[in-house]
Amino acid sequence: MPQKLWEKKVRMTEAIERFTVGRDREMDLYLAPYDVMGSMAHIIMLESIGLLKPEELEVLLAELKALYFRAEQPGGFKIEEGVEDVHSQVELELTRKLGDVGKKIHSGRSRNDQVLLDLKLFTRAKLEEVAAEVRTLFGHLQAQSERYKDVLMPGYTHLQVAMPSSFGLWLGAYAESLVDDLLFLQAAYRMCNRNPLGSAAGYGSSFPLDRTMTTRLLGFDGLNYNVVYAQMGRGKLERNVAFALGGIAGTLAKLAFDNCLFNSQNFAFVKLPDECTTGSSIMPHKKNPDVFELIRARCNKLQALPQQVVLIMNNLPCGYFRDLQIIKEVFLPAFDELLDCLRMTSYIIERIRVNDHLLDDPRYDAMFSVEEVNRLAAAGMPFRDAYRKVGIDIEEGRFVPRKEVHHTHEGSIGNLCNDEVRRRMEEIYASFGFDRVHEAEQKLLER
Repeated sequence: MPQKLWEKKVRMTEAIERFTVGRDREMDLYLAPYDVMGSMAHIIMLESIGLLKPEELEVLLAELKALYFRAEQPGGFKIEEGVEDVHSQVELELTRKLGDVGKKIHSGRSRNDQVLLDLKLFTRAKLEEVAAEVRTLFGHLQAQSERYKDVLMPGYTHLQVAMPSSFGLWLGAYAESLVDDLLFLQAAYRMCNRNPLGSAAGYGSSFPLDRTMTTRLLGFDGLNYNVVYAQMGRGKLERNVAFALGGIAGTLAKLAFDNCLFNSQNFAFVKLPDECTTGSSIMPHKKNPDVFELIRARCNKLQALPQQVVLIMNNLPCGYFRDLQIIKEVFLPAFDELLDCLRMTSYIIERIRVNDHLLDDPRYDAMFSVEEVNRLAAAGMPFRDAYRKVGIDIEEGRFVPRKEVHHTHEGSIGNLCNDEVRRRMEEIYASFGFDRVHEAEQKLLER
């Protein structure tokens, strides 16, 4: 059995090892390519301060590059039985290939700042994926908003028919919601994109580490300067990101609920794509909105993620504690779950159809009451008198609606301001600075 990085003479029992390692081998597969990339930056820095010879750096980089490309392939990288985590596996493979030189890569760092770095690099990459999918869904919502901007539908308060809305207004509302969600995601990205490497176990190192160099090599915006705070960032990073993911999940869950409701026969506002519905084993007429029901459930679960993280790391004093290992189990898989929900929502929204004869049904006539009150008030009748007159007309069955609306102010039925909302989305997306990160990573991998 391979020796652990921290092991000296006493070996732990199999039961203790199983309990303490937990699901780390499984979870660390998410982190493998990022652990390798972090090691590449670290050893380039070690060579620059004289802790590695140029020829040692050359062979180590060659092996690490090979490991990186293996780790990028599904099933290409494995953590062997008896090996504690991804950091141990990488060092083991280097030592098998290169002998003692493979043992030199750990100088000036701890597994604590290694896993912090891995989590930040992984999270940074996943946040980019999430941002791209949010932008894609935003585009589909805006396209359908424009397509159906002139098709009226009832707006509701208290689940009662209230005032005229439009399918363009409804779909555009979710598009703008995603803009704010992306702004929150950007804040999480900014906090994530700071370099913790060199904080070691949380108290720095007596080696003259060049933390500015590793920051540049890995494309970070800057440093977590204080080494104690860098260590305190474990758990805080996941919590902040979880809140940002939860914001997007909240928007998706609400949109999913609307579609489940509006797709039902009693509403019949929208028609979901047939391939996105399922049937009943006993009722041949059924077309169930299972995809949106699952999106709703999964996104509601994702909105609980910040609380899970908080309850694991809450009230821990400064310094590292093994409690933080458990956060990986709920945090790392959350990205793929949200990405699946975003992609499924995009697929359906792109193909959704609306009922453009909805207002032929007289049950919606009363929603034009405010339009009539406003028309009378604009003609000179006091608003309260107009309100009372129209209310009595409705109660006595005399109200005949005029089913045209003339809303012109910003953000209303007749003036959706989709172009302005789109500009805001593009400004936020562009300001993440993904290209600069890609350039730094590409240069590192090409060394």
